[in-house]
Amino acid sequence: MSPFRATAPLTKEWEHFGFEVSDGVATVTFTRPDKLNALTFDVYADLRDLVLELPQHEDVRVLVITGQGRGFCSGGDVEEIIGELQKFETARLLEFTRMTGAVVKALRECPLPVIAAVNGVAAGAGSVIALASDFRLLAESAKFAFLFTKVGLAGADMGSAYLLPRLVGLGRATELLILGDKISSSRAAEIGLASQVVPDAELPSATTALARRLADGPALAYATTKVLLTRELDMDLGSAIELEAITQALLMTAKDHKEFYAAWTAGREPRWTGR
Repeated sequence: MSPFRATAPLTKEWEHFGFEVSDGVATVTFTRPDKLNALTFDVYADLRDLVLELPQHEDVRVLVITGQGRGFCSGGDVEEIIGELQKFETARLLEFTRMTGAVVKALRECPLPVIAAVNGVAAGAGSVIALASDFRLLAESAKFAFLFTKVGLAGADMGSAYLLPRLVGLGRATELLILGDKISSSRAAEIGLASQVVPDAELPSATTALARRLADGPALAYATTKVLLTRELDMDLGSAIELEAITQALLMTAKDHKEFYAAWTAGREPRWTGR
């Protein structure tokens, strides 16, 4: 256990979604299948807190997010969130929108690789949670819908107007965020929104295979790569090259790099420790 973790130990009993850790892989499962895993205030808050805490736990190397039933996540619950928001004053509304954005910020700044296993519809906030993940594995029946404008709100929400153009380009992001139409898994793959599309029945095994590969690999190298990808989005080339030079020099002193050379010399596979 890292000495830099939060004061309270990480609980494995989360009331508002399923959570488990197995052999380096943490899995969050949205558990409201009757509502296509629509989010509540509590789910947002717990997910934010969990993602912030996970990097301090050395038994976790990968985070998988998925949903029960026919949906990955259909966004904010119309009754439990949108209905309640009608009663809020501006300051309280801003508190809420900052909290939802904090979930995406935590996912992007978390050094662990995050896999969204999109088993069905990913709409509204659900689509942005998948967008903020590092890998998006889609079942063939999965669909995306950045539907914020369809409820009379800005299509730019929770960082979507920052992240989506960088993934699929400004033109396609404009189409998706302004029109808010559903797009199929095949279209998501075509425009670069999906990392991989697999038959519905194969999504669990494909997710496990990728999670296992990441959990068994050089965790420190993966973490620093993700951090640099995020930090360099708004850097000039010279600053990015300098940051990469400093990072690479540091990792050349790490145990995993030395282990690679020892393994190569001995003609065996490296035994990565993430150190």
